[in-house]
Amino acid sequence: MKFSKQINGYQSDITKFVEELKQNNPKLEEQQLAGRALLWDKTPIDLDSQLRSKESRVDQQPYVYQNNH
Repeated sequence: MKFSKQINGYQSDITKFVEELKQNNPKLEEQQLAGRALLWDKTPIDLDSQLRSKESRVDQQPYVYQNNH
């Protein structure tokens, strides 16, 4: 008994769609990488500035609308 993945030459509808999409838009992978870089690839965090901002943080009052006077 052979399963669908064992049949030579079988391609799912999704695979066909993605390949057709890449053929119609050859710059698609380039655009995907640019989008990923824009949203996810960040510059490394400077530990000194992170520590300085953490130490300079002022805690918020439990109830922010309450006056102290």
